[in-house]
Amino acid sequence: MTQSGQREISLGHSPDADDAFMFYALVAGKLPSGAIRFRQEVTDIESLNELARNEAIDLTAVSIHAYGFLRDNYWLLPCGGSMGEGYGPRVVSAKSMTREELSRARIAIPGRKTSAVMALSLYLGIGPEKLPLIVRPFDRILDSVRSGEAEAGLVIHEGQLTYADEGLALCVDLGHWWKEETGLPLPLGGNALRKTLGIDLARECARLLRESIRWGLQHRSEALQYAAGFSRGLSTEKLDQFVEMYANERTFDYGTEGRQAIELFLRRGREIGMLPASAGVDWLPE
Repeated sequence: MTQSGQREISLGHSPDADDAFMFYALVAGKLPSGAIRFRQEVTDIESLNELARNEAIDLTAVSIHAYGFLRDNYWLLPCGGSMGEGYGPRVVSAKSMTREELSRARIAIPGRKTSAVMALSLYLGIGPEKLPLIVRPFDRILDSVRSGEAEAGLVIHEGQLTYADEGLALCVDLGHWWKEETGLPLPLGGNALRKTLGIDLARECARLLRESIRWGLQHRSEALQYAAGFSRGLSTEKLDQFVEMYANERTFDYGTEGRQAIELFLRRGREIGMLPASAGVDWLPE
């Protein structure tokens, strides 16, 4: 509890524009939060995944891949996530490479528990332990490819829009591949909430998160202005494009199709051996 008698909830999100957009109303005090006060923790998604693995954070963005290891201790919320609607993480290189070439290439990745890496492994049909992957911060992937340290790079966040400006070529858009493969959006990130908070507090946190997303969608220009501080130099036009890709009506409510996509993605992860047999979804009870 804080000195004011409010319950402090640690709230984690990654330092990218779509997360900043959806959480803005919560952290800026745009919504009455009653007996709850949110303490923001901003760090890369792999670090957030690890905080959740250690139950060291209450409400946090996580990779859907990582959630496969979190089910016992966290509920998955039906809102606040990022899904690629026929687009998603992209594999880029100095010149385009085939699937077979990529299966032998040294690929820079943003973290082993990211959904992007699981999507890449599903695309190649090879578990990551058999791929020559090198882990680099997500905002250094393009540098790794340009320098020749990596033959290809798996880009997330705004790198999906800027790789061509760096003179790099697209090998595969994993969200496009997944849509053709399954007919569903590609689930990338979600929001997980620690079960030990109790169901009543958890439902109130989920309600506030949904209201924060609604507020951002209804006050787009102000929320975008805040998100620009997390955009690492994107133009106004590309910032708006990127936020629209991953903070939209699907973010507000996954719907039946979004839930099916998450459950299928985790099942495919189990089948390829990247997730434990127990991996699945414990949705926050309505």
